[in-house]
Amino acid sequence: MFPVEKIIPALADSLERNRSVVLRAPPGSGKTTCVPPALLAAKFLKGKKILMLEPRRLAARSCAAYIASKLGERVGETVGYQVRLERKISRDTRLEIVTEGLLAQRLIEDPELADVGLVIFDEFHERSLACDLGFAMTVDVRRALREDLRILVIRHA
Repeated sequence: MFPVEKIIPALADSLERNRSVVLRAPPGSGKTTCVPPALLAAKFLKGKKILMLEPRRLAARSCAAYIASKLGERVGETVGYQVRLERKISRDTRLEIVTEGLLAQRLIEDPELADVGLVIFDEFHERSLACDLGFAMTVDVRRALREDLRILVIRHA
């Protein structure tokens, strides 16, 4: 059991009551691999997807593979990923793990993020222009178009 698993009910409750939440925990506590799949059943999602941003392609692919294996599935079923020039997502995918650079592209195609209920900015302490731009754009989408959109920022303690 990862340490972060103990706080998942409180985290889900906090996301139910608040539109933005910051999760700080030490490396190796399960933030990336335990939190997103546990939140898939949260009421506030109302059947919408979770979009999780990872700073690197390798992290996005390996995270999706690990979470999918924990669910007893293949990548592209409940959990999928998209990185530059590679996409493993289906109609059934509810947790999409994408690199930070793809968020701006996604917002151009779908400015409302209509099928997304939660955007997770993982490894937020590894600041980059793509991450900062994506965060600012997501906050603007929520302010102008989607008051129900939740944002979870995950960073090291």
